[in-house]
Amino acid sequence: MAENTSALEGSLRWKLAQWIDSPRIRYSILGLIVVNALTLGLSTSDRVSAAIGPGLTVFDNLVLWIFVGEMAIKIYAFGPRFFKSPWNLFDLTIVSVGLLPTNANLSVLRALRVIRAMRILSVVPQLRSVIKALLEALPGMGAVIILLFIVYYIFAVMATMLYKEAFPEWFGTIGESLYSLFQIMTLESWSMGIVRPIMEVYPWAWLLFVPFIVATSFAVLNLFIGILVNTMQAAVEEAQDKELERILNMVIKSNEETKAELAELKALLKEKG
Repeated sequence: MAENTSALEGSLRWKLAQWIDSPRIRYSILGLIVVNALTLGLSTSDRVSAAIGPGLTVFDNLVLWIFVGEMAIKIYAFGPRFFKSPWNLFDLTIVSVGLLPTNANLSVLRALRVIRAMRILSVVPQLRSVIKALLEALPGMGAVIILLFIVYYIFAVMATMLYKEAFPEWFGTIGESLYSLFQIMTLESWSMGIVRPIMEVYPWAWLLFVPFIVATSFAVLNLFIGILVNTMQAAVEEAQDKELERILNMVIKSNEETKAELAELKALLKEKG
């Protein structure tokens, strides 16, 4: 009796796993994520909130409990295997955040509801590949970050020593120099806002800032892009190799089955002959 119950439970779990992972359910969840993200954006409008605010709240709670039900079904269907998938844990964390209290004293937690839109990263396979490539690129990016920090530190010390007396608001301390250099690196008002006023007092100041921009904005940051592109290309090639291997295995298996059928046919012909 216990064995029959166990077998029935296993069959039910298998059916639930097939159902919850079916394209129809997966795309339905994706649609809910997108619509819920839009409604959360609409809820920030005072005019929309005054008109249909209660309806948006009801819909938001309904979507949350649908996600909770999805997680419950997955945990039951997959069992311990559910917790072995990083994407499942990612989804579970995001859904759990939505269950936190959202009263007036915890307005920050209410704002965290919008992170439910990040579930789209786990639902869309292409986005999974991008995130995977980004994580795989982190070791290489770490070396570039260290190089960038060294460049920043050297130029920050030089700028502080040279310009702290005349321009303490930008280069009075190492911290202020680092922030000012970050603004310069982003090319946001770097010329008219910072460098040209300094050049009115120190005409040769461009000899410090122009090499800094070349070293950071055009050189080091391009290394980030290069590492990401190489990592994503490697991921694409790996996926292509796996697909080719899968097709090759299918062809080999098909050939073996064909040979076995031919051998059986030959044996039958010999028996009849």
